[in-house]
Amino acid sequence: MSVAFHPAGDLAALVELDGEVGVELSMRLRALEMLISKNVEGIVETVPAFRSLLVYYDPRAIGYQALCDSIMALLPQARSAVMPPSRLVELPCCYDDPELGFELDVVAERLGLTAAEVIALHSGAEYLVYFIGFAPGQPYLTGMPERLVIPRLETPRTHTAAGSVGIGGTQSCIYAVESPGGFWVLGRTPVPIYDRRVAEPILLLPGDRLRFRPVDRREFDDVAAAVAARKYRPVIT
Repeated sequence: MSVAFHPAGDLAALVELDGEVGVELSMRLRALEMLISKNVEGIVETVPAFRSLLVYYDPRAIGYQALCDSIMALLPQARSAVMPPSRLVELPCCYDDPELGFELDVVAERLGLTAAEVIALHSGAEYLVYFIGFAPGQPYLTGMPERLVIPRLETPRTHTAAGSVGIGGTQSCIYAVESPGGFWVLGRTPVPIYDRRVAEPILLLPGDRLRFRPVDRREFDDVAAAVAARKYRPVIT
């Protein structure tokens, strides 16, 4: 696998890997990120994307060319064998309440499925967190069943509630904060995936595996109340 380096200002380097965007490339990118953080001096922060890694560095500790040379030397080691086991995160999601999954029936009709089939397909899949982006804590997810592939909204809505779970194109999505959006909303999770009030505000991490557990509105409200009281912990194994 080849790599290209590009200066990003005077404090960062953009590392681009070739290859098709997918699970294997994502794994190699995360492995390289871990190796860099453990073996290269002067690293300030790393920011992964689909096929690139932005590496912020302290120029007083390491120069740009030395940084690139160090990363190039680590590239052959960037394999799954160096990665720790990934976490499996389970999030409750209420699909069949018209207030929370307000586009479920429309999606089902467009896809030629029943609402129950859409729920079963979406909640039956296991998703991989590629990386975090767009908004604080918002995951880019892969693993959605092909039967649920649907074009995004032609006109994005101006308001989408935090916790909304949606689909668009080949991806599923959880809205980490209230924002505009073009994903079709199938339901909502009461568990915040971004909470600036806590020590570790971002729940999901690159490389996490994610599953949605269907719940009814009563359980949704119970979990929401427990979250508000700081008495709820999501299932993470």
